[in-house]
Amino acid sequence: MKHKFNRKQIKEVGKITLINLLLLGFFVELGSLGFYLVRHNQLFYTRQRPSIEEMGLNLEGMRMEISIVERLHPYFGYAPKPGPDFRPGFKYNNYGFISPYNYPFVKTNENQFIVGVFGGSVASNYSIYEIQNGILETKLREVPGLENKELIILSFATGGYKQPQQLLILNYLLSVGQVFDMVINIDGFNELALSSVNNEQKLELTMPSASHIQPLTNLGNQSLSTKALESLLKIKQAKPRINQVVSNLKNCRMASCYTINNLAIQGLIKDYYQEVARFQRYQQIPDDDGGEGSVFLFYTQESVLPEEKALAKITDTWVRTSTVMNHILSAKNIPYFHILQPNQYHATNRVFSSEEKAIAFSENTPYRQPIVAGYPLLLNRIADLEAAGVTIFNGVNIFDAAPEIMYIDNCCHYTPAGEHILSSYVAESIKNILNQRLNPPNLNLANEPLTD
Repeated sequence: MKHKFNRKQIKEVGKITLINLLLLGFFVELGSLGFYLVRHNQLFYTRQRPSIEEMGLNLEGMRMEISIVERLHPYFGYAPKPGPDFRPGFKYNNYGFISPYNYPFVKTNENQFIVGVFGGSVASNYSIYEIQNGILETKLREVPGLENKELIILSFATGGYKQPQQLLILNYLLSVGQVFDMVINIDGFNELALSSVNNEQKLELTMPSASHIQPLTNLGNQSLSTKALESLLKIKQAKPRINQVVSNLKNCRMASCYTINNLAIQGLIKDYYQEVARFQRYQQIPDDDGGEGSVFLFYTQESVLPEEKALAKITDTWVRTSTVMNHILSAKNIPYFHILQPNQYHATNRVFSSEEKAIAFSENTPYRQPIVAGYPLLLNRIADLEAAGVTIFNGVNIFDAAPEIMYIDNCCHYTPAGEHILSSYVAESIKNILNQRLNPPNLNLANEPLTD
């Protein structure tokens, strides 16, 4: 009798547990539907599946199929390894840039209008967004002489690039026969933030980013510390896990599945970039022999420069290199446009929500102070660039009135809404300048000089 009672009791408990689990699953699914609706402004079950970028995932430079994504380059400092990219229609081309095309790109018809984009990861993302959305092409068709042009956007931008890399890459591409009808340079953040890291590492400010170049040279010199090697292994092991969760996220049939995997991948990506930052701290230039044992030559400094002196030198380089780019292109009648990119650490009138603050700011980042102290210096030198004939657009305030979240991380990268605002600002600004310069009104901008 006792045995039958216990079985019945267990059966009742099982029923109650099952009902509670079903109710829990129902409410989790209901909550997940609301989460998806708020984030993507569409119902989960009738959705058009968003791209990786639209999911708000920052996979910048995270190549899942290889462990070391960059290679030393004899002219550029470093360049990504050619290979596939997670974006449909794009690849890391023969030069390592994210593009549908190999370089040098040769026009297939005279109607094509080639726009070269230079800078770091923000410029690279701008190129991708432009190719996908054609905002610049639409605006340029409002310019007499360009109404029917087919814009070809060519990216010569890579994460971590900073001046004088843009200048050097431009010269190299011109030397191998790359044709341009227009050039856009989007920069400012990397010059200040990454050159300041160089200063802390006693690497000459105009050398490629220490954060990118030192891990490669240390691998080449076989001089990584045990901690750096352990960190590198963790980075390699993290990629398959991230790749698996991305796959799960794309294939979810229930909203709760999407929410759980979305939360999981946000944590994995955060851990990945923390490990990358840890690896960068562990790697060091060998200093037991002053670098004499290294097979790589880099110009170094005897000491860390005071912040004021370092930022002054960085700003001088920024002005000088952009001026030289303009001189080179002007001699070939190629319009050159320089954009100072917005960044969250430079205070403007933008009011950040608590949600965006959690995403966009970090007290521990080494980038905050160089931007806070350096952006006013760049802004003060805009007049010098203009006096030298450079057409520069000050984009630091373009996000001020936007209600959406603009930043995807605590560095410098933008959400799709932010990318749209940047692209629209660049397109409208360039269109207005070209229309002002037109005299007579039907000037062929690809073949004739532009005059102020």
